[in-house]
Amino acid sequence: MSRLVILAGSAGSLSVILECLPALEVPLNCCLLIVIHRRTTDHALEDLLRHKTANPVKEVEEKDAILAGQIYLAPGDYHLLIEQDLTFSLDYSEPVNYSRPSIDVVFESAATVLGEKTAGILLSGANNDGALGLLRIKEAGGMIFVQHPATAEVDFMPQSALQVITPDRIIQPQQLAELLNDL
Repeated sequence: MSRLVILAGSAGSLSVILECLPALEVPLNCCLLIVIHRRTTDHALEDLLRHKTANPVKEVEEKDAILAGQIYLAPGDYHLLIEQDLTFSLDYSEPVNYSRPSIDVVFESAATVLGEKTAGILLSGANNDGALGLLRIKEAGGMIFVQHPATAEVDFMPQSALQVITPDRIIQPQQLAELLNDL
């Protein structure tokens, strides 16, 4: 299994993600999972992401295998878990940090199963989801990155994370594609 890179955020993160996708290498050397707080279960976001990159994009379905070179999108209104057999699992339990999908849930699940093969990147957002999950990734030997709060459309999420952890690097939005290609 190559590295699982989880790119996560909430309010203000989508524009950063859309800006970096066209600059990603084809094929990616990692598996990229995008987790954005959203409640809708339509495929509009999947279609939008697909038009921004030559890499394959797929909204996660129950028991999808985690594959390098693939960009996955966490479905709206479900928590996403990583299973020991390196597949995804969907969960409809209560929201965490007022969110489903919860960034903390997927970060913590990936850290537990993949440990040092996990990289978490936290972008703009309006709550503290993701901070504790980044801590779990770091404790498991993985790599963690946070968008510089001054560049975030909504700085609460990256600021909250920086109060809990010291990331491997604080990144600017224009550095995101390069970071993803390097991972």
